[in-house]
Amino acid sequence: MAGVADAAFRTVAKRFGAAYCVSEMASCKGLVYSDRKTAELLTISETERPAAIQLFGCEPEFAAKAVETAERFAPDIIDLNAGCPVPKVTGNGAGSALMKDPKLFAEMVTALVRSAHVPVTVKIRAGWDSEHINACEIAHIAEECGAAAVAVHGRTKTQMYSGKADREVIAAVKQRVNIPVIGNGDVDSVESCVGMYSETGCDLVMIGRGAYGDPWLFRDIDDYFEGRERKPAPTLDERLGIMREQIELLVKCKGEFIGMKEARAQAAFYLKGMNGAARYRGMCGKLTAINDLYELIELIKAENKTSNGGNDNV
Repeated sequence: MAGVADAAFRTVAKRFGAAYCVSEMASCKGLVYSDRKTAELLTISETERPAAIQLFGCEPEFAAKAVETAERFAPDIIDLNAGCPVPKVTGNGAGSALMKDPKLFAEMVTALVRSAHVPVTVKIRAGWDSEHINACEIAHIAEECGAAAVAVHGRTKTQMYSGKADREVIAAVKQRVNIPVIGNGDVDSVESCVGMYSETGCDLVMIGRGAYGDPWLFRDIDDYFEGRERKPAPTLDERLGIMREQIELLVKCKGEFIGMKEARAQAAFYLKGMNGAARYRGMCGKLTAINDLYELIELIKAENKTSNGGNDNV
């Protein structure tokens, strides 16, 4: 979720019913050495709460000091990412690489728990690869070291985001530990969320990529569990309106130059399945100013309403 789960994304997700937010990853060592992006990564608005600050690293001495910096931003939870599969993270021994070294993983969790004044949670994967599925062992270590909950993504590191998340692994972790287990992986609909709960017995469901360009997913899941009638899919105007709101928040937080660079991918997520989506996504890749976005929105509305005979549903 790095580069996606920023304050703008989280604010929109919360407005549509997300129960809890987790920040983008922040490097423990980077925080200790006063990384210039610290405030951008760690600032949590009241709208986003409850929210966690997510840390990554592989050096316990830096983890303890990073907590001190993170807690200046008053997070409700500190989360250790031991599940990120990206090579630039695992190549330095952090993220899911921690699962290959249970002793070091234990030292990282212990350092965070001893230093934090809020609960510490951990995000892990099924294991490093299909020959080393050790989520149960790692989750048990997390519990023994004082973690308050563990989130489990049902893929291995080597799978990255290919294939399917293994819910049996998540179910096995739930049977192994007494702390809450959060199920993660392939949840992109009400049905897949219900399936995650029923097939794993998990206590909560974490949604990541499934919410890209679709904050209505949180609303629909809430409606299901609260027994409310399912609402219609968002209209074209509604979809473009929320896209605009999120990107305006992004620009407000990061400035137009950086914000619009990051908005290119964010805007493209909202266009999936839309008439002419491929061409519009190509145009998203050239966004440089907020006015470019406004012009694209007006173009999409005009072309789609013409092609649909005035019907703005997508």
